[in-house]
Amino acid sequence: MNNKISFSELKTWSECSFKHKLSYIDELKIFNGNLYTAFGTAVHTTAEDLVLSNITEASSKEHFIESFKKELDSLGTSLDKKDTKLFESMIEAGQLIVPMILKSLVDKFGNYEVFSSEEMLFESIESKDDYNFKGFIDLVIKTEDGLYHILDWKTCSWGWNAKKRSDPMTTYQIIYYKNFFAEKHNIDKKKIKTYFGLMKRTAKKDNIEIFEITSGPKRISNSLKVLENAITNIERGVSIKNRLSCKYCEYDNTEHCVK
Repeated sequence: MNNKISFSELKTWSECSFKHKLSYIDELKIFNGNLYTAFGTAVHTTAEDLVLSNITEASSKEHFIESFKKELDSLGTSLDKKDTKLFESMIEAGQLIVPMILKSLVDKFGNYEVFSSEEMLFESIESKDDYNFKGFIDLVIKTEDGLYHILDWKTCSWGWNAKKRSDPMTTYQIIYYKNFFAEKHNIDKKKIKTYFGLMKRTAKKDNIEIFEITSGPKRISNSLKVLENAITNIERGVSIKNRLSCKYCEYDNTEHCVK
């Protein structure tokens, strides 16, 4: 059976190869989620059901709230006063965002058909033929001009700055999706465009922003080199602590990673 690697795993390795070891080699999972991840999952679920016409725009707000509460229940944690205030603000934000989802797609792409939603990728990596790239594409739509548009939804606070939008380890995710989607369906990469869709919780306006990420041959080549290099080092057992990434690491100052 082939080994597999996802973008999440690659990102973890790029942040800290020792964290990667704890998470993916030792399988020490100590982060189960929080309000932010629950919100993101609920919005993604609502977006998927909307584009597949499983729900209507009129019912999208209620659907989001139910999904959000369900995700929080699965965490099994009670909310303190601070968390309750954040939860209430997220409920308000979600109710602003979800009715705008379909309109944002029409505004950006005009007439379109849904090619796939939550499409799974499990494609062989050419230079590492014992590894497959695993991922799930939020949405692929096809427009009247014959182009395919790959979209990945991202929840955030007010938006992304220029540094975030151009950061390689952010943009590579959607570039990998393009590469392996094209290989899976034998589609010319020139016919595929890539986008992030920002769903902004705290923005005063434009709560949904869809913007294109350039994903030409050079960027695809660069991204695959990063992926191949990570796999090579994972196979070699490289696990060096990156002290610069400790601040938001769930293993920091635990028995698993003592400074």
